[in-house]
Amino acid sequence: MKIQKSFDDKSTGTLYVVPTPIGNLEDITYRSLNILKSVSVIAAEDTRNTKKLLTHFDIHVPLISYHEHSKKARESQLLERMENGESIAIVSDAGMPAISDPGFDLVYSALEEDLNVVVLPGANAALCALVGSGLPTNEFYFYGFLPRKKKEKEAELNRLHAVNATLLFYESPYRVKETLRTMYHVLGNRKAVAARELTKRFEEFARGTLEELMQWADDRELKGEFCLIVNGNDKAVEEEKANWWSNLSVNDHVKYYIKQGLTSKEAIKQVANDRKSPKREIYQEYHVK
Repeated sequence: MKIQKSFDDKSTGTLYVVPTPIGNLEDITYRSLNILKSVSVIAAEDTRNTKKLLTHFDIHVPLISYHEHSKKARESQLLERMENGESIAIVSDAGMPAISDPGFDLVYSALEEDLNVVVLPGANAALCALVGSGLPTNEFYFYGFLPRKKKEKEAELNRLHAVNATLLFYESPYRVKETLRTMYHVLGNRKAVAARELTKRFEEFARGTLEELMQWADDRELKGEFCLIVNGNDKAVEEEKANWWSNLSVNDHVKYYIKQGLTSKEAIKQVANDRKSPKREIYQEYHVK
């Protein structure tokens, strides 16, 4: 077990996880700007993209690339600098680093080396889309990007089919039409929302069913990164309630009903009905010592 006192330990540098705007530059926080100005180096998914952000806010801290293809080579360099007392910020192209983002690996490695990791709050496309969707927010399941290949995508959606929580996905404008069709065929015609260009001038929410979203998407050229919010499987709760006894043995199942006041004969009949089994089989199993 490890305990981190984020602002007490000054023996090493700190890795700051800094969210950046997902569109509107005004969404960056004062704290994020101050951290970006104060660190020794900023690790960025795309240095060209981050350079525009830094230029806008007159920040002149050195940039180093840290993306899916460079992370192994960069990781040891960044960790060594932190061990020598330098603090580093990691940013993604937009939103919260480490969420569907290679920044996770640097966070993990820093923690493995007992280095401080401080996460700043800020913009996140999935949560923004969820709240604006109008679908239930009390429980949600964030998936991120589905696999590109159709069979793998169908397999993942089949795995998620029974999830009762609202489902959150990211998707490229080039694949969103095909993804909506696959969702419709695998998940059924659920309520769903497609959100694109969040926080930007052309922000758009399309709310309806998966079938309606398919038709909407087919009628237009789609641009901008998408968040797809899909209603969970409402039937999953009903099925779970109906099968409340699934972890009970036949004996315990019968005893449960006896404790509720039923006779053993009535309890056996009810258990047979619950399990859709012949009453004779329940009777024999219950009375076998």
